[in-house]
Amino acid sequence: MDIKKVMVIGAGFMGSGIAQVSAQAGYKVYLYDISSEAVEKGMAGVKKNLTRSVEKGKIAEESKNEALALIVPSINLEDSNDVDLVIEAVFENVDVKKDIFQKLDAICKPECIFASNTSSIPITQLASAVKRPDKFIGMHFFSPVPVMKLVELIRGIKTTEETIRVVEEVAVNMGKTTVRVKDVPGFLVNRINNALRQEAYKCLEEGVATVEDIDKALKMGLNHPMGPFELADFVGLDIGHNIINTLYQGYKDNKWCPNMTLEKLVLSGDLGRKTGKGWYDYSSGEKKPRTDVTF
Repeated sequence: MDIKKVMVIGAGFMGSGIAQVSAQAGYKVYLYDISSEAVEKGMAGVKKNLTRSVEKGKIAEESKNEALALIVPSINLEDSNDVDLVIEAVFENVDVKKDIFQKLDAICKPECIFASNTSSIPITQLASAVKRPDKFIGMHFFSPVPVMKLVELIRGIKTTEETIRVVEEVAVNMGKTTVRVKDVPGFLVNRINNALRQEAYKCLEEGVATVEDIDKALKMGLNHPMGPFELADFVGLDIGHNIINTLYQGYKDNKWCPNMTLEKLVLSGDLGRKTGKGWYDYSSGEKKPRTDVTF
């Protein structure tokens, strides 16, 4: 199957990034969200990223304009009726994702492939919502999408080899490196990364070291670009909480039990960079240790 048209569902940080790399690979892209404001914000993010790449000499102005011309803003799911591939990148919630795919299943042509950018929800569970589970696959990008090279390809129980091959080719055209992963909660990278993050949380609660020193230690000692707390704030504590809860529900193992301090931060609305506070305080415009709470 030759992929020419793609619809990205969700114009947030991940979705707009996926739309960008899709357009840069030469695909016509519909960037969908439920409101014009959300789509406009996503398009502005794409334009900002591409402009920055031009300024840094990574791409030509002509390439930027060509990519932008390939992205069509959309607030109508019916625009998916002639696309070859749908990539869903909405909030990490099973019911929300399944509802969207059920609607798409009735609109999209039979040969259209469905891919979910879920970071932890089992693909077979999501594929149960549609009548084409053979054409359903996990296509997990990493943040920020235009920068990070990896894409995990997750095969559901009924996903065909042909579906994997086609989506693998699309990812390679986007300039990505792929790994094939079994359909288990958390997949590969998030399973390993959350095991590390859970241990970091335990070290904090046991008083082994502070948030700042744990981050510093892993950056300087293991050469990680960001510490576990910095990364959690960057991704969003609500998203991290959903992922670890998915692991806990999937494996029924106490080692994945959501951290209590993390839960309190989420309940208080301190979700990281996007709300101004998380494990760190960003309210001044800079990352600073929190002085208003005690961890």
